[in-house]
Amino acid sequence: MEISGFLSAIVIGIVIGVLGRLVVPGRQRIGVLWTILVGIVAALVGAAIAAAFGVADTKGVDWIEWLIQIGLAALGVAALDRFKDSGRSRSHR
Repeated sequence: MEISGFLSAIVIGIVIGVLGRLVVPGRQRIGVLWTILVGIVAALVGAAIAAAFGVADTKGVDWIEWLIQIGLAALGVAALDRFKDSGRSRSHR
């Protein structure tokens, strides 16, 4: 992976992660780095899913691909928040 590809993955990860976090109601107790990592993974997996269904490259904005990526980021943020919260509640017993 070239440096420009790495930087664009981080930028896309930030955008997708933040949008995914906005979709999840309530306060999430995960940090910025976790949000970016979830966003990067969601962007990559979402792009692969969109390509598999043939909706990755359309005329204009690829809305379906974006929706898949944001949905995956929201699921990732919610799952990570729940996982971190369950670990916190077990340690306070």
